[in-house]
Amino acid sequence: MNRCPSQPPSDADRARELSRVKLAATLLLAATAALFLVARHFEAQHWSWGYVAAFASAATVGGFADWYAVVALFRRPLGLPIPHTAIIPRNHVRIAENLGNFIESNFLAPEAVERKLTEVDFATQIADWLRDREHAAALAAAAVKRLPQLLAAIDQSGLRQFFGRRVRAELERLDVAPLAAGLLGAVIEKGRHQRLLDELLGSLDKLLTNEEMLEALREKIRKELPALFNFYRADAYLLRKIVASTMAFVEEARGDPQHPLRREFDAFVRGFVGQLATSADFAARAEALKRDLLDRPEVAAMADSAWDSLRTFLEHDAVAPDSQVRRALERMLLDIGVQLGGDPGIRAELNRGIVRLLGDFVQAQKSGVGRFIADQVKAWDIDILIGRVELTVGRDLQYIRFNGAMIGGLAGLVLHALEQGVNIHL
Repeated sequence: MNRCPSQPPSDADRARELSRVKLAATLLLAATAALFLVARHFEAQHWSWGYVAAFASAATVGGFADWYAVVALFRRPLGLPIPHTAIIPRNHVRIAENLGNFIESNFLAPEAVERKLTEVDFATQIADWLRDREHAAALAAAAVKRLPQLLAAIDQSGLRQFFGRRVRAELERLDVAPLAAGLLGAVIEKGRHQRLLDELLGSLDKLLTNEEMLEALREKIRKELPALFNFYRADAYLLRKIVASTMAFVEEARGDPQHPLRREFDAFVRGFVGQLATSADFAARAEALKRDLLDRPEVAAMADSAWDSLRTFLEHDAVAPDSQVRRALERMLLDIGVQLGGDPGIRAELNRGIVRLLGDFVQAQKSGVGRFIADQVKAWDIDILIGRVELTVGRDLQYIRFNGAMIGGLAGLVLHALEQGVNIHL
């Protein structure tokens, strides 16, 4: 069967090739030995047979020595208990330990891992994946599908109470007065406190046109005036004067940004903010108010009610065909993909973070990886291990036998020539 050139050879192919090379090397060894016998037989008839015998003798010795060396790696030659043979079986455990240590020290070294990880553009791959609407929709759907289980796990695991305690603890440590002073200070700097005054003046204006309120005010004036004045309806006259004057004052203040009332209000608010930021008395009052508020059962009930409402909404929305949370999450994921794909700076920063995270993870786990590899190699059946090694490198080892025979033969030929030269000289 024809095999694709890019496809690695199968174990059967390797086994056939190894058997073929072994047979060829053995035949070469037998041939050199036979040639040596023939050359020795005819050596007395012509001097050239001496060179052939020297070549064949040395080639046979070289081939046999290399056969011994190759066999000694895997097993005992001819089954004989010769020392320093069957190297791989005898050192099975040591080889496993050294292999695990070698991979841990070299392949998983910090520099090697970081160098390999930096070759991968993780951020671009993430951006490309998220920018695909189908991927974003699938991820959003998977997240929303797990939402009810997550909410149930939060309730059952006590995380809800834990977060509640943590929030309360953080609120108890929070200095309310400086925080409130800072917030109000920001409001004052932008002039928004004047809008509050406008709202108060507007509410007062509406109040002065309310018939029920006016009637109550008139009744209050009537009770304070002598009966004679009431006989002449002075209460109505006073009420009209008071209301008219007040409304005129309100309109004047609302229409004039530099009105004295506005300046007085501005000074009052700024003074209050200053006291709130610096006064120990104000700080103590704020703390007492905060503690009283946190201790009230209504606050805890309100927090529980808010969580229950949120959980109910999320549970119903998660199973709805047109889930709002799922659509919002899908849009968010798509937006993240688009922004990430268009911002090289963010991608570079994300890649650095991922490389650092994965690098730290590999360094934390590499001893386990080395131990795992060592344990796996130790657990292999030694015959299977030898078979795998032979299939992988056995063919090249057999070619050593060819080289040994040729190199040995040439060495024998040279030595024989030198010997003949010395004899002639003598």
